[in-house]
Parts: sequence; C-alpha cells; structure tokens
Amino acid sequence: MSLTDILSPSDIAAALRDCQAPDSFSPKKFFQISGMSKKSSSQLKEIFRILDNDQSGFIEEDELKYFLQRFECGARVLTTSETKTFLAAADHDGDGKIGAEGITCFKYR
Repeated sequence: MSLTDILSPSDIAAALRDCQAPDSFSPKKFFQISGMSKKSSSQLKEIFRILDNDQSGFIEEDELKYFLQRFECGARVLTTSETKTFLAAADHDGDGKIGAEGITCFKYR
C-alpha cells in the first residue's frame, strides 16, 4: 500500500507546495491540506506504518526530518526547528519518538 492509496495525489501535491520554503512547515496545516485530518484512525495508523521507514513502531527524529520526502521523493528535508516542533507536538510521553497514537493527534487539532 502507498500513501496515494489513502490520500489524493493532488491533495499531497498541494500540501507539499504550501511548505516548500524552509521553516514554513506546520504539521496541523499539512494534515489539513493533504486530507490526513479527515481520515479515520485506522487510515492514519496505516499512513503511520508507511511513514515509519524502519518499521520500528515509532517515528524517530532522524526519520521525521525526511517526513516530506515520504510523500514525494524530491521534497525538501524538514529544518531542525521544524523537526523539533513536529516531534514536540506529537511526542506525548517525551521519549523522543512518535508512536502511531501521536500522529492521530493532528486529526483532532
């Protein structure tokens, strides 16, 4: 399964266009534009599984900086500031990584 099986390619493209400039990425806005905020919890967990590059059950900071590239190969890398802000917003227990439940928090924001 790929992200385009769950999300519209045109919505993904629009979300990526919105955050092309460094330090312009907002997880909440990206989730809204890409359509992720409208997906069910089970669909978000599937998206999480696809984004979890090493299939560890968590998205760590090193994986998170490449978040946009998981949607499109040529997308930019998140800046250090963006990565830390994203991690802080979704890391509920402060362990430095995001579990599947952390990604679902953007659905309700």
